Amino acid sequence: MSNVLARRGRKSAYKLVIIQAAIVGVTSILLFALWGFQYGLSAFAGGVIAVLPNFVFATLAFSHAGASASGKVVQAFFLGEAVKLLLTIVLFAIAFGLLDVVFAPLFATYALGLLVPWAVPLYFKQN
Repeated sequence: MSNVLARRGRKSAYKLVIIQAAIVGVTSILLFALWGFQYGLSAFAGGVIAVLPNFVFATLAFSHAGASASGKVVQAFFLGEAVKLLLTIVLFAIAFGLLDVVFAPLFATYALGLLVPWAVPLYFKQN
C-alpha cells in the first residue's frame, strides 16, 4: 500500500515538473525567437535552474509513504529540500561562472519556473 501512495505522489509531482518544464521551454524558445540566442540561452538556463531541483526534490521526497514509514517520509522531505537548495545554488554558480548569461531573461524564467508549481494546482482545482 505504501508503495502505491509513494508512486501516486511521485506521479503527481512529475506531472507538475513536466508542466513546469514545458512552460519554461516555451518561454525560452519565445525569447530566442524574439531577441536571439543569448536571451534564449539565458532563459533556458533560468528554466533549468528552476526545473531540475524540483525534479530531484520530487524524486527524493516521494520515495516513501505510509503511516509505518512516517519518519522516513519526513526525513525524505528534508533531504529533498536540502538537495534542492544546494542544487539551485550550484546551478546558479555554474550559470554565472561558465555561461555568458543575460540577467533579465535568466531571472525572469527562473521566477516563472518558481511560480508554475503554485499556479498550476489552482488551475486544475477549479477545472
